[in-house]
Amino acid sequence: MEADRLLTIAIHTYEKANQLKALLEGEGITVVLHNVNLSEPVVSSGVRVRIKEADLPLALRIIENREIFIMPDKAGNEAEMPEILAPIDFSPYSTQACRLAFDIASRHGARILLLHAYPVPERINLPLSTSINLDPDDTGDPRIDEELFLEAKNKLDEFASKLKEQIKTGELPPVKFNTEVMASVPEDAIIEISKTRKPMLIVMGTRGADKKERDLIGSVTAEVLDSCREPVFTVPEHSAVKSLNDIKEVVIPCNLDQEDILAIDALERLIPGSPIRVRLLYIERRRSSNTTRSSELLLEYCLKHYPLSKFSYEQIAASDASTYFQHLSDTGDGCSLIVIPNKKKNILSRLFNPSLAHKLLFDADIPLMAIPV
Repeated sequence: MEADRLLTIAIHTYEKANQLKALLEGEGITVVLHNVNLSEPVVSSGVRVRIKEADLPLALRIIENREIFIMPDKAGNEAEMPEILAPIDFSPYSTQACRLAFDIASRHGARILLLHAYPVPERINLPLSTSINLDPDDTGDPRIDEELFLEAKNKLDEFASKLKEQIKTGELPPVKFNTEVMASVPEDAIIEISKTRKPMLIVMGTRGADKKERDLIGSVTAEVLDSCREPVFTVPEHSAVKSLNDIKEVVIPCNLDQEDILAIDALERLIPGSPIRVRLLYIERRRSSNTTRSSELLLEYCLKHYPLSKFSYEQIAASDASTYFQHLSDTGDGCSLIVIPNKKKNILSRLFNPSLAHKLLFDADIPLMAIPV
């Protein structure tokens, strides 16, 4: 059959030909090696690496992105690449967020760190009566910790293998990624990693608004949103945004100060060179005579520095904000992303006066990007 015809995809030294053969065979492609010098086979002038014609598209994709399919090299310029942190718990919504993270990484020449954190049984060291029977799982047996780690690692390795398959078939863009497993509360692991690695962005999946109400206390995403000092991009499970191309209209709640410029600039850097519509939404909390002039200056700045995007300005009373965002969530109203400056608050402020970003996380089924200011 013509599909079984052998094609030469490379000519290498014997050593490199065997390396390429191992790489392709490791991804399920049959490889045959032939000596180039057929008249004098003893004299090695090169080795042909040959595959079936039907495997050519897949083989080329693997060869062009071989750094994804081999063990990562700690040396080199990988440390200089920007990094996107994608926490994974293997739920459908975290998987969807992971796909968006790959699209963003592909646009920005970034690599991805897939982080899976799993909680460990708490060890309680208190004096106990001899009449109390302890469960073996609570005695701190290191074998249990090892079993939990191996189970989590195997799940993440299996997930990584699926991603490589999707890269081979073209379902995902070819992006370098690494994996890490941590025995920790998920939000603590994400915050710890973000402090040490300083990712350009954290991309997280969230439940739909109907399910978030049950997670109001102890939400991992909410804790990360409130505590991390890196931009956080949240993706609801029913979101229509699968790639940056799906972002056409953005709402930016603003305060008419320099923090708005930070949020606008972060948006423009996320989607450079794309004509998007941006609604600057001022939520008026008190009467001010400078509002009109400040809004004019902000619009003037945006039109001058970001000429590809179209900017408009809206103003609503603080009492109408909840209704406005509820309508936005229910209808979409053309909005595919909310970008919001997010100030860090202490724990008491977060409990009694949560930030707008925190409120929108639970109330709106629209992707949200929080910019720390």
